[in-house]
Amino acid sequence: QVQLVESGGGLVQPGGSLTLSCAASGRIGSINTMGWYRRAPGDQRELVAGITSGGTTNYGDSVKGRFTISRDNDKNTVYLQMNSLKPEDTAVYYCKAEGVRLVGHLVGLNYWGKGTLVTVSS
Repeated sequence: QVQLVESGGGLVQPGGSLTLSCAASGRIGSINTMGWYRRAPGDQRELVAGITSGGTTNYGDSVKGRFTISRDNDKNTVYLQMNSLKPEDTAVYYCKAEGVRLVGHLVGLNYWGKGTLVTVSS
């Protein structure tokens, strides 16, 4: 089985920074894409950023230029550096791993973390 564990959430003032981490554990052979989504109260879950195993990235429009996603393939870990945070960035941030192939398996599955809360407030 695969587990995703997020860390790094918390309370930060507007204009501040936070770094989220998500580590995937299990008998993992490869992971295609890792990414971050978020859901604010009353809203639907939205894409924040994604990164492929080859390093190609994509970002949601609302975070472009402020957030940076990176990945350590050897550690099966993805990071989200969040700068210039705004109150509207307040949400539960979820890690997603897509196309996870366990050692000895050909089929890739998708997994979600349980989420970490980011609150941007003065």
